[in-house]
Amino acid sequence: MMRIFLFLATNLSVVLVASFTLSLLGVGSYMTAQGLDYNNLLIFCLIFGMAGSVVSLLMSKFMAKRSMRVQVIEEPQNADQKWLYTTVQDLAQKANIGMPEVGVFNSAQANAFATGWNKNNALVAVSTGLLNKMSREEVKAVLGHEIGHVANGDMITLTLIQGVVNAFVMFFARVIGSFVDRAVFKNESGHGMGFFIATFVAEMILGVLASTIVFWFSRRREYRADIAGAELVNPAAMVSALARLQAEYDKPSEMPSEMVAFGISGELKNSLGGLFMSHPPLDKRIEALRQRYSA
Repeated sequence: MMRIFLFLATNLSVVLVASFTLSLLGVGSYMTAQGLDYNNLLIFCLIFGMAGSVVSLLMSKFMAKRSMRVQVIEEPQNADQKWLYTTVQDLAQKANIGMPEVGVFNSAQANAFATGWNKNNALVAVSTGLLNKMSREEVKAVLGHEIGHVANGDMITLTLIQGVVNAFVMFFARVIGSFVDRAVFKNESGHGMGFFIATFVAEMILGVLASTIVFWFSRRREYRADIAGAELVNPAAMVSALARLQAEYDKPSEMPSEMVAFGISGELKNSLGGLFMSHPPLDKRIEALRQRYSA
């Protein structure tokens, strides 16, 4: 019930914010009796496309804590929590970012993620499985990887890319819908049902195709975060941690789909192929690190 409420509240917030912004800009309807008003349509799509991504980013820590049931360490209660907290603190100082919130979530699978709306107000969380299955040096390397995501501003960049992709999908879907409505359904007075059906279908197809851009960036940023983990800790520990994760290759991710892209391992198998993978194969990530630090 809480997840449904949060979903509805997020979408309502997007609609309200976008509608208010459009009113301030004086943007009216993009559909006219003569066809589409492309200026208004572009502004409409940019605002709505970006709004969803920005609101999701702003709520990312809150949603992550709720969906993953993250126990935030405010005051370490034992030696393990103290080590985890101080390790993140040391890595954050080395990466020149603000101290993130540190948390643990209950999962037998070895995983970790970082999220937050800016590099000085982030959340870094690790699973109980990661803490139980890896050595402290390997855990430290994984934490360095996540701190690398934060320091590189990956969450913000991914949000901007997703927002622009959303906007152009919306724009071109409506252009296609208008063309189909007039050329196929011969509707010359405003827009009929053909516009809405064609727009819906085009939005689904274009959305799938455009998502390959987002996934491409997601894969690129994993290599950069691996380098960050190697630099902040040491290359051998980062390689060892990735090798440990490879042992869980056949296990599906226990993270919600919206959090997978922020994890250390992600979903390593995807029936739709490599273009739709949020993370590169672990063997390629390991090989990339070995080649970089072989000298």
